[in-house]
Amino acid sequence: MAAMTPTAPETGARVARPATPVRSPRRRPRVWRGLVLGLGGAYFLVPLIASFVFTVHTPGQGVSFAAYTELLGAEGFLSSLLLSLGLAAATIALSLLLAVPALVAVRLGAPRLRPVIEVLCTLPLVVPPIALVTGITTVLRWGPDHLSRTPLYQTFLAVQNEDFPVVLVLAYTVMALPFVYRSLDAGLRAVDVPTLVEAARNCGAGRTYVMLRVILPNLRPSLAGAAFLTLALVLGEFTVASLLGFRPFAVWIVSISGAQARMSVAVSLLSLLVTWALLLVLSRAGTAPTSAPGEARTPRRTSRRTSSKES
Repeated sequence: MAAMTPTAPETGARVARPATPVRSPRRRPRVWRGLVLGLGGAYFLVPLIASFVFTVHTPGQGVSFAAYTELLGAEGFLSSLLLSLGLAAATIALSLLLAVPALVAVRLGAPRLRPVIEVLCTLPLVVPPIALVTGITTVLRWGPDHLSRTPLYQTFLAVQNEDFPVVLVLAYTVMALPFVYRSLDAGLRAVDVPTLVEAARNCGAGRTYVMLRVILPNLRPSLAGAAFLTLALVLGEFTVASLLGFRPFAVWIVSISGAQARMSVAVSLLSLLVTWALLLVLSRAGTAPTSAPGEARTPRRTSRRTSSKES
């Protein structure tokens, strides 16, 4: 007669445990958060609303949008606005053309020169704009007197052309260099540039292809941030342009403020809207996804090389 042995309980069976009630976390009151956001919004919106009311409301006459309708036909409005936008575009292009290759070259070939580049790029923060204007004025006065018999004389005259003053572009580039450097340096630190360049060169890509299709797409947010700060700087700059005798948009607003107060406030509001719209476009451009053709061309080249080796 076989011995009867007790069977062990199944290992897969789970012992039911009494369910413990789950306590929902208590929600802390967000009164302070709403209060801070409300104070911050009031700090920015109340002056704008008051300015808008000042431009449309005339005591004893009611509401009128004459300040905005007369603005489009005001003398110098469109030309000064287009001049400021052109100066901003040229300054952004020149700043990026100077900063991007230099920072990438330092990142790849000479990392020890990074502190030197940082000091040179942030030096304009120490120099006041009035000192910068004084130096530029001295050079512009010295050039025609000593270079009148050389071909450089026409160059000094060309950079001071009132239709498009190149000297303002050069001055704005120097003033925007610290902001451009900080934005690009943050982007380069977040990306492993040497590894990307080495991988692209191993796949047969040239230097131009590496710069345009590998490095720049990865620096898109940093480029948009640099353009963002440069645009805001150029559209709001007054000291350098006024002392050099030119009349971009900021100088034109100040020039009409004494005679037509309502129109000057209306122009200021319009300039804020234009600046916000342009900055929004730049911010959206910085967050847009990179294009896929550049990513698809590299595997094709590698597949050709592997097939040739196998054959």
